[in-house]
Amino acid sequence: MEQRVLGRTGRDVSVVGLGTWQLGADWGDVAEGDALGVLDAAVEAGVTFFDTADVYGDGRSEQFIGRYLRERPDAGVFVATKMGRRADQVPENYVLDNFRAWNDRSRANLGVDRLDLVQLHCPPTAVYSSDEVFDALDTLVAEDRIAAYGVSVETCAEALAAIARPGTASVQIILNPFRLKPLDEVLPAAADAGVGIIARVPLASGLLSGRYTVDTVFAADDHRTYNRHGEAFDQGETFSGVDFATGVAAAAEFAEITGPERAPAAAALRWIVQQPGVTSVIPGARSADQARANAAAAAAPPLPGETLDAVRDLYDRRIRAGVHHRW
Repeated sequence: MEQRVLGRTGRDVSVVGLGTWQLGADWGDVAEGDALGVLDAAVEAGVTFFDTADVYGDGRSEQFIGRYLRERPDAGVFVATKMGRRADQVPENYVLDNFRAWNDRSRANLGVDRLDLVQLHCPPTAVYSSDEVFDALDTLVAEDRIAAYGVSVETCAEALAAIARPGTASVQIILNPFRLKPLDEVLPAAADAGVGIIARVPLASGLLSGRYTVDTVFAADDHRTYNRHGEAFDQGETFSGVDFATGVAAAAEFAEITGPERAPAAAALRWIVQQPGVTSVIPGARSADQARANAAAAAAPPLPGETLDAVRDLYDRRIRAGVHHRW
């Protein structure tokens, strides 16, 4: 699989990685054996980048990855984790002592002495303007607890603030055919600064798979049931903030635009891979087959220019008014 340099980490990662939120919580239950099978299938398909967080299943996702890497020390996987969402979301909690404690827990879960990449996990907006926060992150690097740090953001304004920080190695942001605003300023600014871009929520919480109808019902413990209006965390994390019925209709049109020769999910991933400045896209998977299908998008033929134009038109007509001004 194609490898790209992840910004200021200087490390190569696969252009299609694996997001592991699904393996921890909030998407329905995934058994341990199935979780390990997903990790193995991804690696066998060429994936060298796992993204996780300390809050996914309260550490369950990190623990699965740690176990897998102990059993497959030759896997050559770069692991990015995230910190901050297990604490109250107030700027006062983003201090060095807490960072050290959070890092110690993640290092234990993953079974490593030094974390490859730690990302602030969508912290309060004020955190991005705090010199003390970024000084603390630099201290973690100096102490060899982490090799590099980045941020996971909700808004383009937060991304631009983080990119301006000289130590920021990467920015993780929602980017998909239903969330185009990062293309305007964030991706060009990141490219100019040498900051990696990790594209998350690439299928708009499954909308872009084309498998859902307005009558689809999700499990009670699935965020697509309980967070449609931002009841538990930022609304943009669920269906990219798109109204569900609107998203179902737009997804059907997306499938028509990209044609029957490509599965809609594969087309959406291919669209992201083609955007200038993207380092890696991190679709999640709940089965080995899904992990393999996601990875295959890396080798798919590029979408032609007329298809890219049609996707932009779809966004402008159906999606822009509901999401562009918010994130």
